[in-house]
Formats: sequence, C-alpha cells, structure tokens
Amino acid sequence: MDDQRQTASAQTLSAREAEAALALMRQLPTAFDLRGRARKRMPNFAFEYMDGGAGADLGIKRNWDALDAVELVPRYGKVVAPPPADTTLFGRPYAAPIGVAPIGGPGTAFPGAETHLAKAAQAARLPYTLGVLSGITVEQGAALAPDVLWFQLYRFARNDHKIGFDLVRRAQACGAHALVLTIDTPARTIRPREVRSGIVNPFKLTMRLRLGALMAPAWLMALRTSGIPRFVSLNPYMPANTSLEESAAFIRHEQGGAFTWEEIAKYRERWKGPLILKGVLHPADAERAVSLGVDGLFATNHGGRQIDALPASIDAVPALRAAVGNKATIIFDSGMRSGVDAARAIAVGADAAFAGKSFLWSLGALGARGPRHLMNIYIEDLRASLGQLGCKSVDELRGVSARHRNAWKREDFGA
Repeated sequence: MDDQRQTASAQTLSAREAEAALALMRQLPTAFDLRGRARKRMPNFAFEYMDGGAGADLGIKRNWDALDAVELVPRYGKVVAPPPADTTLFGRPYAAPIGVAPIGGPGTAFPGAETHLAKAAQAARLPYTLGVLSGITVEQGAALAPDVLWFQLYRFARNDHKIGFDLVRRAQACGAHALVLTIDTPARTIRPREVRSGIVNPFKLTMRLRLGALMAPAWLMALRTSGIPRFVSLNPYMPANTSLEESAAFIRHEQGGAFTWEEIAKYRERWKGPLILKGVLHPADAERAVSLGVDGLFATNHGGRQIDALPASIDAVPALRAAVGNKATIIFDSGMRSGVDAARAIAVGADAAFAGKSFLWSLGALGARGPRHLMNIYIEDLRASLGQLGCKSVDELRGVSARHRNAWKREDFGA
C-alpha cells in the first residue's frame, strides 16, 4: 500500500512539474523573454556584467545578425512528428547537441549560478562546462553533474604550470569528461557597460553596488544564500584565510596570457580524455591544434566580450570544418538564442552549439528554475526545427541546404 501511495505521489509530482513547465513556457517562451525579465529583476551592475561586450557591443550584434542571415531549406514528405534531438559528443550520449559554455565569474551575474547550472545540466543530460573561475570547485561540479561535466582552464604558467597541471590532475581524478583550454584571452580588455555600471576589479560590493542590489530582492536573497563569489578551485594554492582582495591579486599574478602551442602539447600529454581548445577562428590554428592531438574546437569570438572587431563565430564555422574535416569536433559558441540557431550551426558545419550569456539571463529571470527552463526551450525548439526541415535526426541536419552568404572561406583568412 505504501509503495502504491509513493508511486501515485511521484506521478502527481511529475504532473505538477510538467504543468509548471508548461506555464513557464507560455509566459516566457524565448531566451529574449528571459533577458527582458532578467533586466527588471537584477541589479543594474549584474545585468550589465552578464549582458555587455567589448567596445560598443558590435561583436554581440554581429553574432546575432550573422545567425539571422543563415537560411535553411526544408524538405517535406518524410517526418510527421518532431524527432528526438539526442546526439553523441566525444563518445558520450547527450539529450541534444546543446550545452553550457564556460562562463567566467557567473556568480557576479547571479550568486550560486554554478550550482544551479550544474544541477540543471545533469537533469537535462546536456554538457556543462565549469569554468576554473567559478564559485564551486571542480570536485563539487563533478558531484553535482557527474554525467555531463566538462572543465575549463585558463593559463596559469608560473612555476612550469604548477597550478594548471594540478587542476588537470584534480579534474581527471573527479571524473570530468573533457578539458577545455581557453586560448582567446591573451589580454584583459575594457567592457564599457561594466565600467559605467560601477563594477571594479577586483570585484567588491561598493556602496553604489549595494544600493543597486537593494532594488533587486531576488538577487540579494541569492547573495545572502551563496555569499560573495570566490574562485574556490584556486583555494588550495593560496594561503589560508586569504581575503577577496588578496585572492584577486593572487589570480592576477598567477594567471594570464594565451596558451602557446608548446604548452598545449604539454596539456595534451597530461590529460587523458577529450581535449578542446576554446577560441579558435582561424583554419590554420585549427589544423595546428589537430596536429597536436586536440579533439575539439570551440568556434567562438568569446561572445564579443574581448574585442568587437572579430568575425561572427557562425561565419567562421565552415572554414574550420573544411580545414579539419572529421578529425575534430567543432562546437559553435557565441550568440545562440534558440534551437533554430543550434540547427543553423550544425547545418553549416558544427557538431554542437553552446551558449553562455543566455543561461545567465535565465538565472536572472527565474533564479534556480531558469537554466532548466531555457534548456527545455532550446531542446524543444531544436526538435521542432528538425521536424520542420524534414530531418529524422540531428545527423540529417548536415545534409540540409543552407545559404550562408557571409561565411568566411579559407582564402579569406590569408596565410
């Protein structure tokens, strides 16, 4: 009898969850709906941190405009219902070719972001790339998202990469499934919207920011629960009881610059799983990476957050695919707002599409519920896109006729 009651209760809970998800879908059916709600619910400085880019935000606009310019031609008469969107990346099954890109300091945008993202990704069976500059350790990430965790690393080159190599050891030991080396941050650049909002480096809650936070009770409650963000994966390498200012100074001293090819080769020797480079736009860099044994490439302009003069990420994908063929997995990143965008990316040569900024929108809009809701939006929109285009699977997207007028060709890149 108890078992029957428990089964009935579980079925009721599942129905309630389904109804709640449907209600959210009616209220907030797109990523941009989440962005609008987040703007109203977040402190101005937090929204500007997550939403802004370098310079005049031209890189962000270019990413969106370039995606909108990709046209896909459907074929009819084959598919009568939206097919599943499941896929395999680096030998592991996922619910869709969609994932959470690495995000630096997401706790500034929404305190506790990493925990919510990890839990949502595990529940949805989508890859989650935990950044090294995050508010949970790689070990905590692996506990929260054991089946889907990837780990991202910046360059810590001092003392022959002592910190970087130890972080690789820890990621391997706790079961991270892929290592992502970010190579497109050789220098710190200015993000004017952050500056104008009052954010300082290192981050601290100045009086101006505190006053702004008081106007955003949901964000403030999250801060009270999670605390001021600290990059806790780096705690073992700092003295005990290090202050926020001291930890920021430590990171500035230890971390910086772009990985050299020689350094990438050393990480390839130490890391036994899939190795991915994030920030590749030039076909020659893609070829060099593959020659060193790199398994995957993030085709990204860092979301327009480093310099706003770079090509749109989607426009670089075809040349990268032509350069590496089937020797590497290509992950499109920077600008995704829908499952249609994911379909576009795959149709022009990518194997998957990842997003970062929009998952922060989801947190700002809905808190802990946000990431899973956005994942549902992306997956269902991708499934509908597959059906509308006449594809029975994600793999069939690669055969869809696509018009991509602004795509870079290999010869456009020069030597």
